[in-house]
Amino acid sequence: MTQPYAARKHEDMHDVLMHPDAAGPAIHYYMIRGGREKTNITVWEPGTINGEYIKSYGHYHRDDIQETYTILQGEGIVLLQERVIGADGKMIDDEIASVRAIKVKAGDRVVIPLRAGHLAINTGSTWLVTSDDSPVNFSEKDAISKPGHADYTPYQRLHGAAYYVVEKNGQSEFIKNPHYKTVPEVQVEEA
Repeated sequence: MTQPYAARKHEDMHDVLMHPDAAGPAIHYYMIRGGREKTNITVWEPGTINGEYIKSYGHYHRDDIQETYTILQGEGIVLLQERVIGADGKMIDDEIASVRAIKVKAGDRVVIPLRAGHLAINTGSTWLVTSDDSPVNFSEKDAISKPGHADYTPYQRLHGAAYYVVEKNGQSEFIKNPHYKTVPEVQVEEA
């Protein structure tokens, strides 16, 4: 049986941070994978890296996978982004059609739209803990840390999501990622 636990270390996050050379905690978040049967649990550390809140790496689903995040503890933001579809029917990674920042707290649920890029951000002072129902194929090479249904490449290539979320005077501020060609204003909403 594959070990169901993985940790995303600081050096694993450099590609998607606003300030990749800034110091940060040794571990940003922990993952326990159970798949749809047992669910998946993710635990984010609190804090910032040079002002940017601790977050997950971010990914798109390769297939039409329906996924729901349930917030078990803490508070944060689920950042969703949808890409522009080109004339050839393919998604354009650096052109974003919409960005939603959903503020969440314990007890909230967020349904991830099909094909939407997504990540979670811990904006609180305690752990942010979520449960999700995304599938995991345990026979894959790196099923726990980077399951095959998730495409991390666009986030890696573009150095994160369309927005970085930073702490400013105790509040969340959204800073556009300059590596994207087109980014609309972020729509902030409650779960």
